[in-house]
Amino acid sequence: MSRKLTGPVVIATHNPGKLAEMRDLLAPFGIAAQSAGELGLGEPRETGKTFAANARIKALAAANATGKAAFADDSGLVVEALGGDPGIHSARWAGSDKDFCFAMNNIQTLLIERGARTPEQRRAHFVAALCLAWPDGHLEEFEGRIDGAAVWPPRGDRGFGYDPLFKPDGFDRTFGQMSADEKHGLPLKGQGLSHRARAFLKLADACLRGA
Repeated sequence: MSRKLTGPVVIATHNPGKLAEMRDLLAPFGIAAQSAGELGLGEPRETGKTFAANARIKALAAANATGKAAFADDSGLVVEALGGDPGIHSARWAGSDKDFCFAMNNIQTLLIERGARTPEQRRAHFVAALCLAWPDGHLEEFEGRIDGAAVWPPRGDRGFGYDPLFKPDGFDRTFGQMSADEKHGLPLKGQGLSHRARAFLKLADACLRGA
């Protein structure tokens, strides 16, 4: 049986874009949250080979450091024609300066080198792994995915990271062109569209509803 989250939580991220989305997702449930950055926590080395493993590393590090439940996300863009890259290395492709324009240009260059010009040749998906960890080592883990294509040029200045490059299936706009409610808003405000929202809905059903 899943463990219910009833008190404050640490959001184990230093990424302001992820922090904003996670706070938006938690807000309807009345869960107070502080980020690892606000608490002055260091960033653990992400040595996992999967999104889930890296989310687990971050959540456990924050839970152990604070003695509170901690909520971590590891997510990234998987481009099929690039053999799954950037994948778990999505943030690293942007470098220490977090230059996602550079990273998106790199993806485009590599896709053109491989002759990937049509939407069918540029299939991609976002993955988000969420981990909720307690100081006693208990874990709750969930994953969400959304499929689409890597478009060029990037479109929109909303969201963060690779959002301007990714157009989800069934939509004519990229994540970078969508409002926060459209991209990751939960019902009734939104459709729970994004990979992170889809993973969070699973977490909410298991650990937040009826808590």
